[in-house]
Parts: sequence; C-alpha cells; structure tokens
Amino acid sequence: MENINLKINGIDVSAPAGSTILEAAHIAGIRIPTLCFLKDINEIGACRMCVVEVKGARNLTAACVHPISEGMEVLTNTPQLLASRRRTLQLLLSNHEKSCLSCVRSGNCELQQLCQELGVADEDYFAGERIEYELDTSAPHMIRDNNKCILCRRCSAVCEKTQAVGIIGPNNRGFASYIGTPFDLPLGDTSCVSCGQCINVCPTGALREKDSIDDVLAAIADPSKHVIVQPAPSVRAALGEEFGYPIGTDVEGKLAAALRRIGFDKVFDTDFSADLTIMEEANEFLDRVQNGGVLPMMTSCSPGWIKYCEYYYPDQLAHLSSCKSPQQMFGAIAKTYYAEKMGLDPKDIVCVSVMPCTAKKFEIGRDNQSAAGVPDVDISITTRELARMIKRLGIDFKGLPNEGFDDPLGESTGAGVIFGATGGVMEAALRTAVETLTGETLENVEFTDVRGTQGIKEAVYHVAGMDVKVAVASGLSNAKIIMDKVRAGEADYHFIEIMCCPGGCVNGGGQPQVPVDVRNFSDVRALRAKVLYDNDVNKPLRKSHENPSIQKLYKEFLGSPGSEKAHHILHTSYVERMI
Repeated sequence: MENINLKINGIDVSAPAGSTILEAAHIAGIRIPTLCFLKDINEIGACRMCVVEVKGARNLTAACVHPISEGMEVLTNTPQLLASRRRTLQLLLSNHEKSCLSCVRSGNCELQQLCQELGVADEDYFAGERIEYELDTSAPHMIRDNNKCILCRRCSAVCEKTQAVGIIGPNNRGFASYIGTPFDLPLGDTSCVSCGQCINVCPTGALREKDSIDDVLAAIADPSKHVIVQPAPSVRAALGEEFGYPIGTDVEGKLAAALRRIGFDKVFDTDFSADLTIMEEANEFLDRVQNGGVLPMMTSCSPGWIKYCEYYYPDQLAHLSSCKSPQQMFGAIAKTYYAEKMGLDPKDIVCVSVMPCTAKKFEIGRDNQSAAGVPDVDISITTRELARMIKRLGIDFKGLPNEGFDDPLGESTGAGVIFGATGGVMEAALRTAVETLTGETLENVEFTDVRGTQGIKEAVYHVAGMDVKVAVASGLSNAKIIMDKVRAGEADYHFIEIMCCPGGCVNGGGQPQVPVDVRNFSDVRALRAKVLYDNDVNKPLRKSHENPSIQKLYKEFLGSPGSEKAHHILHTSYVERMI
C-alpha cells in the first residue's frame, strides 16, 4: 500500500494512504485525546476532543476522521488546542453529575482522566440549567444513568452496528438530547439482549452492571449456607488487568486463591461444565445427523445470543441445541449430584458464578433452569464485580500464591477452557464428535480453521465418509448474516457456533473496561484468547470426553450423554419473545 508523508509537530511521519491524522499520530507515538471515537464503529468526529491544527485549514480539524495528505503539516498541542479541549471538558461537566468519589468508574473514567491531564477542576462551569434524569433499573443486568452521560454515542453505535439490535440511541435535539429507547420505554421492556457491550464502550459511569457483591458476601456470612463458586474460562484471561497486569496475562492460579480467601466453601471451575456441555452437545449433534434431526444445529452457550434468537428469529428456535449453558449445567450438577454426594439440601447450596458476561444475570432467572427445584445458579457476578470484591476485602491479588480448583467439579480439559474464545465451542465439540464418529484416536486436536477473531468463519471437515460443514459467528451483526441465510434456506451447514459478543466471551460485557486509546489500536480479543489457547496446550487432557470427573459423573449419576436423566437436568427450552 502506498504511504503518505507528512509532518506532525515537526516530526516526519509516513503512514498508509487512507489513514486519518489520529492513526498517523499513533504511528509516530503521539497521543491525541478522544472521547467519542471507536475505530470502525463510531467515527463521527462529534466530541471535538481530538481537534488539531492543520496548516492552511481555516478551522480546527477532527483528527479521528480527517484523512492525511502528502505534505500535510499538523500540530496537536498548541496553546489554542489545549484551551479548546479544556473548554470542551468544561462544557461537558456543566451538565454532568460529578459524584466521582462514589462512581463505579472512578479511577477508570476517560472523562476524569482527561480532566486530570488538562487541569480541568471540579468546578461549576457555565452555571445554569441542568437536566436531571431518573435511573433506569428495569433491566436485569444493568443500570442506565443519563446524569453521567456525555452523549458520545459509543453505546448506540455498538448496539446498532456491532450487535444489530439498535435499541438505544439519541432522542430529541440540542440541549434536550439524551440517550434513550424507542418511545422512552424502560430498557427492561425492550428487546435488549443484555449483552453489555454498551457498558464496555461507555467512557463514564453512565452505564454499569447491577452489582451483586453484597448478596455474595451476605451468603458467605450465613452459616446455614454452603456457598460455592464457579469462574468462567475467560475470567482467568482478563481479571489480571484490574490489578495492573498486561492484557493477555493468565491469572488462573491467583484467581482460585483469591476466591478461596473471599470465603467460598468450595472453589470450582466452569471449565468442568464446559466439558460436560460438550458431552451433551456432541451427542445431540450426532443424533440429529444420524436420525434426521433439525439441521444446522446451533450452540446455546451464549445467553445474549439465545435472547436475540428468541426476539428476532423465533421461527428458527428448533435449530438451537437444547443444552443449558455451562454456567447453568454447573449449577444443575452442583444441586443434584454434588448435593447428593455431600449430603446437602439443594436449598442450602448457594451457587455463585463469575462470568465475563452481563447476560448471565438475565439467564439465571430464565424458566426451566431449576433441575433440583431451586434455581441452578443463585447469583452471577461479572469479572469487574469480582475485582471490586477482592479490593474491598483487602486481598493482595498480586501477592497471592497460585492455587488450584477443588475436586471434583474443578477438573477440566483443554477443550473446556477454549470455550471463552470465538470458535472454541465448535473446536471442542469437533474433538469429541470426530472421535465418536470414527472410533479412532484424534491425534491432531487443533481445528485452526475456526480460530481467530474474524466475525464469520466457515470450514468443511471430512469425517467418517461425510463432509461436516460448520460455521462460526461472533457479534450479533454477524449472527444476523448467518441467520438470514438459514431462514432463507441458503445455509447448508451442519453445525453453527454463535457467540453474542465480538470475539466471544473474552470480550464479554462484564470484562474489564479497556481505555479507548488501547481499544482502538490493539486487538484485545486476540490477546485474551491467546491465554485460553496456551492454557489448552498445557493441559494434560485436551478432549472433553477424557475428563475423568466427567466420566465418573456419567457412570455414577447420569448414565450416558442424552439419557433421560441427563436431559432432565442438563437441557432446557426456549420461548418466542415479542419485540
């Protein structure tokens, strides 16, 4: 690709043709502040934080959208520019609730950081009318606080473009503008799928998950309760970021140690039930292939995706696997098999999940998720909530030793851990399905065609005399492409994996929030996914059906995959939802 030569702050810079001033500055190691900009998602030049001076231009230029040209000369930090940015921040603060001490984003707020950098104090700038909004707490997973919104529109852009839902966006005009829903409905009364991607991209505390930390601590303090915990695969790939570790650091050992010190009676692992999910899902897939069942079969691990399908493709629900998600399977086994083994009343077990996902808060309240007559999972918290809990209790995370999970519900294979990356469920299922179909040992267990952070991946595998066609999609806008093909009868796949969040659970709506300066120029999803694939390689067992605890579970309790008992405990149903 042809390069363009220009000067930024007197420095010679060469950048690919088509680059923006912002991108060229990044190449030169020069940071230009932004607020509204999200690469490929929200490129609107609206917030005016990134304005620069371009020689020959009459007005200040938004660096995030202005293309570079040969010989261009750019200045990024003149007194005029610094004054302009300060004035922009002062205007934002004039209609912003400045309760920073109690805000969940304090210390990790992009607005706060820019104010500190530019010397904008907590004062009443442009005193006058302020609009006050009521909190929207109607959704099961999140709270909307427009008093802290800066109208950057990142949330509405990701909801529309990335997730193909578009349930939030700007209403009214001018000073009366606010981010709302159609007809000002409470969010809980809309077709929001609870994915939390809007929370991930919000630069302030205007959007946040519902906090369940106090509920967890109250359960632990209750001597009549046996409180167990299950962290999802992706949590170990991201939790360290909350404690200063680089993106892409595996903190599995410290995760287990921290959970033990919080006071849980048992520290288990959702990887165990990911292996269990594969046993049931692979069996269901083979049954559909061999006995003329509905194809393509689609995975059911992602509750945001399931809710999206129920709302937008209710006529296609027969394609969904009836398997519960690993979170729910774990709770179901904990309150049946584990309760029986330990002589515990299921009503006295409190099952807590730590998830990269805000939609899990919705999932625990779904119908047909109570195998023992009580909810399979009682409380679901996000990776961010766990980090806050660790800090609240004064646990020195970096100083913790590396510890393991408890048996038997803490034993897992490499197939279980890769569930957190897009393509991971497909690869794990193929490892078991191929060995079952061929009756031979699969030596090369890595199905690399379904790996990577691309939105849609397709592959064909020749297995036992037949071509198995698979597809993988992450991000609901990509799911929509696949689903439209299925609805039109144009998809000849056998098996489809869909994850609600782009890149899979590693980029879930409950994961640590990454500053836009990093998000725009680093592949956070790939860095976190590498943790899971490295973990997989280092596991002694890499196929779900080789997990000895899973084998024992079927031998002692469930019988066989797909048995009547397994179906009662581990499978679920879906509903058509009205938009």
